[in-house]
Amino acid sequence: MNKETEGTFREARREIAGITAGLERRVLAAIARRMPPWVSSDHLTLVGALGAVGCGVAYGWWWRAPWVLHLANLGLLANWFGDSLDGTLARYRRRCRPRYGFYVDHIIDAFGILAIVGGLVAGGLMSLPVGAALILAYDLMAINVYLATHTLGVFRISYGPLGGTELRILLAGLNLACLFLPTFAVADFTVRLFDLAGAIVAIGLLVLTAVSSARTGRQLYGMETLPHAASASS
Repeated sequence: MNKETEGTFREARREIAGITAGLERRVLAAIARRMPPWVSSDHLTLVGALGAVGCGVAYGWWWRAPWVLHLANLGLLANWFGDSLDGTLARYRRRCRPRYGFYVDHIIDAFGILAIVGGLVAGGLMSLPVGAALILAYDLMAINVYLATHTLGVFRISYGPLGGTELRILLAGLNLACLFLPTFAVADFTVRLFDLAGAIVAIGLLVLTAVSSARTGRQLYGMETLPHAASASS
C-alpha cells in the first residue's frame, strides 16, 4: 500500500450500545492501565482465540463428562477478556493498527464461532441443521456489518440491547442450565436445550440483519440520490 493510500485511510467510528457497554468500557480501561508492559494486544488476541477453541473442545467432550461445561465457561471468559481488551489496550498505549486490527480480530471471530458451534454439534448438544443455520445467520449478519462499516464509516458492534458480551453471558447461562436440563419434552418430541436456543438466535440474527440491511440501503440511497433528468441535461 502506498503512502498516499495510507494517508487517506480513516478508521470507522465505533458504536457500542449493549446493556453492559458502559460498565464494560470502564472495566476494560481500568485493566488496560494496569496491564504489564510485556503484554501486547497481539497476546490478548491470541488469548481470545484460544478461549473460543477451548470452549469448543469442552463442548465436544461434554458427552463424556458434563462438568466440562464449566471449562466451556472459562473459555468464554478468556475469549471475552482477549477479544474485548486487545483493542482497548492498543488505543490506551496509542499503538493502534486499525486495518490490521480490524481484519485479524474479525477473521478470528469467524473461526471462533465455527469452533464453538462445531463443538456443540460434535458433542451432541446441538443438531447439525441448527448449527448450520446458526453459522449461516452469523455470517450474513457479519457480512452486513462489514459492508455497512465500509460504506457508512460506522462500525456498529451491537444491535439494541445485545452485543458480543451479552451473548457470551447468555451462552454461559445456557451452559449452566444444560448441566441440569440438556433436553426436555415437548408433546411427543425430545428437544435439545441448545437446539431451541440456537434456533431462536438464528432467527433473531436473520431478522436483525434484514431490518439493518433495509435501513442501511435507505440511508445510502438518500446519501447518493441521482439528480433529476432535467437537471442532468441542462
